[in-house]
Amino acid sequence: MKEINVEISSFQFNRNSISGLSSAAFNNYPVVYILHNNQKKASAYIGETVQIRNRLYSHSKDPVKNKLDKAVVISHEHFNQSATYNIETNLINFFIADQKYQILNKSQITSSVTHNYYEKPKYDHDIFKELWQKLRKDKLVDGTLEYLQNKDIFKISPYKELSESQIELKENILEFCKNNINNDKPSVYFIKGEAGTGKSVVLSSTFNAIQDLANDKGSEELYDTKNHLLVNHQEMIKTYETISESLPNLKKYNFLKPTTFINRVKDGKISSDITFVDEAHLLLSREDAYNNYTGDNHLNDIISSSKVTIIVFDEKQFLKLKSYWTEDLVKQVTKGVEVKTFELTDQFRIQADDSVVDWIDNFVSKKITAIPANTDDYELKIFDDAGEMFEEIERKDETHTLSRIVATFDYEHKKDGTDYYVEEIGFKGLWNSTNDKRTWAERPETIKEVGSIYTIQGFDLNYVGVILGPSVSYDEKKQELKILPQNYQDTEAFRDSKNKTVEYNVEESKEQIILNSVNVLMKRGVKGLYIYASDEKLRKALNKAKGGESQ
Repeated sequence: MKEINVEISSFQFNRNSISGLSSAAFNNYPVVYILHNNQKKASAYIGETVQIRNRLYSHSKDPVKNKLDKAVVISHEHFNQSATYNIETNLINFFIADQKYQILNKSQITSSVTHNYYEKPKYDHDIFKELWQKLRKDKLVDGTLEYLQNKDIFKISPYKELSESQIELKENILEFCKNNINNDKPSVYFIKGEAGTGKSVVLSSTFNAIQDLANDKGSEELYDTKNHLLVNHQEMIKTYETISESLPNLKKYNFLKPTTFINRVKDGKISSDITFVDEAHLLLSREDAYNNYTGDNHLNDIISSSKVTIIVFDEKQFLKLKSYWTEDLVKQVTKGVEVKTFELTDQFRIQADDSVVDWIDNFVSKKITAIPANTDDYELKIFDDAGEMFEEIERKDETHTLSRIVATFDYEHKKDGTDYYVEEIGFKGLWNSTNDKRTWAERPETIKEVGSIYTIQGFDLNYVGVILGPSVSYDEKKQELKILPQNYQDTEAFRDSKNKTVEYNVEESKEQIILNSVNVLMKRGVKGLYIYASDEKLRKALNKAKGGESQ
């Protein structure tokens, strides 16, 4: 491919204009097209075809699409159907992130993975970049690609390209819902996978597909079903609600916190046929008056309130004693219901070889091994000065955006309207601010702040600087991490209760909560992980590891 030459043809979307396409050079070749209007609540539909005249004529008879009055046809002398399908999908994802239009596209229920094809990277990057620049010049879109691809709503867009295992999982869930929606007993589908394995992306894609089927009279099994997606994480709720503004069959009321959902079902205000639960490891495993929850456990109440429940679960991400789950408790809750399980294992977030993930896994298992000598383009760095780490994160944010400092919950914080700070060597940053409609990492001012496990769990950063606070120390005799729960400032995480639904060793569980939080924080960075340890012994051990020594 010697030179890139994207052609864009714009015209009114009406019968006369469509008739004139019979003589267009691109009429019988693969093209991508956009139908849109510029009303107060602007809408757009994006498609690809090899017969543009026939396709647009068909759309003109559609009662929804015929309300669109402008058409844009995108052609290129080297387009093939694999390329146009790929560009169509990319356009939908970026249009959702741009938030200028409500997208009228329905999910591709039986889509296959976008396979590799000749010069795919060229289409993905060079050609698409030129196309987007032309669309911005024509004021059809607003944001730059660099800005949009760092937004959370882009990263978990229902139209993101899925891997083969993710496609298999999506199709399995859809089939499971169809087969079990009319059963007398509840049915449960578990999705397991560690941080960064793409669980939320599959959930977003599948829930959108379910909602499209619920609004499709041709869907015998799922038409008119009432469905919800639950997540016990306010930052993630914001993201899902924002996505719902751009898609026709997702509504803000579809997304709820678990306790709110359970109480509304109990009060007869809502019902649910299919209930998706993201971050189910954050569900309450016992009564909690603090959260206005009086049941035995969230999971039991959600399952009994739904015909089908789809659950995303990672036992390595529980962060509070009141969310302590064991396999036995899960089995007890799901006794007598049909249960299926699918595990995602591929790492999609961290763009590094296995040695980096292995190093993090060893660290949260309390072992400090030699830092990998070759991490390809991924940066794994140790700092003795938190101020220097902050300066490096600032530089990364300027060049790569979406780079932030986060910390273990070892610093005082109260929900009393007062500003609290993290202070370490050479650094002072505002701590754990969450009072904003936008997600924490996407707010420009948070580059000067420090995020917690509650502001960042479930989200990506390009570069993450992790401050390991006073609860994470090092035992020089045992040559392993030493966890000091007495230094952990998240008092709610350690709130115990006599009304346990499962027995556990409190001290061991406190230690595991801190290690789980470290695991989540360290696996936020797509391109790099920087580490500063508040504890002097741990800093010394990390420096030895940087020099190639295993502890």
